[in-house]
Amino acid sequence: MARYFFHVRHHPGPSGLAEDYEGDELADSSAAREHALEMALDLITRTRLDSVRDWFDCSFDIADEHGQPVMIVPFADAVPDG
Repeated sequence: MARYFFHVRHHPGPSGLAEDYEGDELADSSAAREHALEMALDLITRTRLDSVRDWFDCSFDIADEHGQPVMIVPFADAVPDG
């Protein structure tokens, strides 16, 4: 198991990045991507914030326990086409 941190990047926003200081323990980077997609879908469907008008302008910048970038997961990837 490894700890992954899911920083939320809001692309048009002035501050740009909301850091995740706790992270989550997951088996591997594939599990981290799936976890990011689940969290993104939850935020898109359930969370309303004045500071984020369009969740589709956001992504997760996922980092490992050493702070190294692992991947970027756009929130739009959480919603199937069609």
